[in-house]
Amino acid sequence: MPLEIAFHVIENGPPQWVRDNLGLLVKTFTTLAILTLTKLWLSGASNPADRDMHGRVIMVTGGTSGIGARVAFELARRGAQLVLLTQTPVSDPFLVDHINDLRERTKNNLIYAEQVDLTSLHSIRQFATKWIDNAPPRRLDMIVLAAATFTTPGQPQNKTDEGIEETWMVNYLANFHLLAILSPALRAQPFDRDVRIIFTTCSSYIGSLPLSQALEDTNWSPGAAYKRSKLALMTFGMAFQKHLDAYKRPDGLPMNARMILVDPGYSRSPGMRRWLTRGSLWGLLVYLLAYPLPWLFLKSPFMGAQSILYAAMEQDLGRGAGGKMIKECREVDFARKDVHDEELAKKLWEESDALIEKVEKEQALKRAKKKAREEEKAKEAEEAEKIKEVESLVRDIKKGREAQKAKGKKKSKKANT
Repeated sequence: MPLEIAFHVIENGPPQWVRDNLGLLVKTFTTLAILTLTKLWLSGASNPADRDMHGRVIMVTGGTSGIGARVAFELARRGAQLVLLTQTPVSDPFLVDHINDLRERTKNNLIYAEQVDLTSLHSIRQFATKWIDNAPPRRLDMIVLAAATFTTPGQPQNKTDEGIEETWMVNYLANFHLLAILSPALRAQPFDRDVRIIFTTCSSYIGSLPLSQALEDTNWSPGAAYKRSKLALMTFGMAFQKHLDAYKRPDGLPMNARMILVDPGYSRSPGMRRWLTRGSLWGLLVYLLAYPLPWLFLKSPFMGAQSILYAAMEQDLGRGAGGKMIKECREVDFARKDVHDEELAKKLWEESDALIEKVEKEQALKRAKKKAREEEKAKEAEEAEKIKEVESLVRDIKKGREAQKAKGKKKSKKANT
């Protein structure tokens, strides 16, 4: 049938309706071709690397939604043992369903969750110290730091329960604290293992103030706070690689742990949707009505995960020096030179250490006071319970005596009669 139509068109020319609407058809096909090519170009590069991940233990933050969830799925599908660090308790029904669904879809039962609240230094320390408190050291092949947050534009500054600005805490300080404690576990891995620490960043760091100014800037805004946190994360990442390289292994071999920075690009993730909608119902309505635009110009979470998967599986990244930047599944140069500033990185590290020490001392004191108050309340409740028991016993004795008196009166009446 198609051949007959083709020969008919060749012999007799196109149908009359095609001749009458030739201009419209050309414009339509040209528009569709431009839109298709635009979409393919904006979707970014696909990951050309693949690797069997069986036997590898991978820790993931932000692995239950958005780009992080796609990364977790692809790694689990290749056989990796995943440890998902989640803010919700591991007994949460939604998290249990998510883990079970992930296990079923990937045919991989080695997927677990650990409760780690990235807004709490105490929660991070509890998990990380428990992880490294093991002999011999637990296996840890990779850490994917995909969790991030921001304050919705137009909203006031958010602070954690420990008094730290939320964007700074989740995007930078939580990663600093986690890796600082897990550092011995990373350095203790056998030499034949390919150990990688993957930082997810964002090109918004390019627009941040120099970190030396940003740390002292008192004019807070959601955008400036987000940019500052990403620039600090990248600066710390480069310093952490030098920290690893400076370690002298007992076997005398070179360091096998490598830090890799990844810019996944702008994607239709929950965070991006919240930023575009400004966290309002009206914004969500506009987003849904104009959905063709974000669909066209933003990557899907799957395509956003491609560069992270490339950083996790490309064999060449497991050789040579660490501290590389990946974007669109290829190595690129840093857009800012101050990422390599050693003096600035040292200052950032020291200030972060000092802040963590100060906050942890304050929180430990609060927990001790709270525990003392709870123990005092428990003691008061126990004493009150004892008093109630004594009072009840006294009432029972009185009732018994009254009953005996009444019984004695009845006997005396009978005797009189």
